[in-house]
Amino acid sequence: MKVFNSILVAIDFSENSEYAFDYALSLATQYNAELTVLHVINEPVDLRGFYVPHISFEQLEKEIEESAATMMENFCSSRLGSFTNYHTSIVTGMPYDEIISVAARIKASLIVLGTHGRTGLDRILFGSTAERVVRSAPCPVLSVRMPA
Repeated sequence: MKVFNSILVAIDFSENSEYAFDYALSLATQYNAELTVLHVINEPVDLRGFYVPHISFEQLEKEIEESAATMMENFCSSRLGSFTNYHTSIVTGMPYDEIISVAARIKASLIVLGTHGRTGLDRILFGSTAERVVRSAPCPVLSVRMPA
């Protein structure tokens, strides 16, 4: 069995990603691996040139980043327990691109992410982050789907 020494888990704070996180934490504990908890803020639609009442685009971006940092802090403090060998990262971009980029940068030996299990038209319209990561990842990917 391959030993995992650096595990990247991508979370979007959904129930699916929380379920996948439990797998990542279990593996990190079992292998005494460093765990990187990554949240990708989807690149927002550029609203410059449009009237958005009461808030500037820059202020909106700042609020999204602050909210993500607060959510990450709350998530980690409630889910990690006594596990201390972890880092967090919040980046902005296309989720699959950023997951692959961070995995390469930290030399991850495993990527763990939740999947929604979309099919049909949903999959065509929204794509599959997990599928795109699997195709281009620099390491193995564990895709975790919640039981039905």
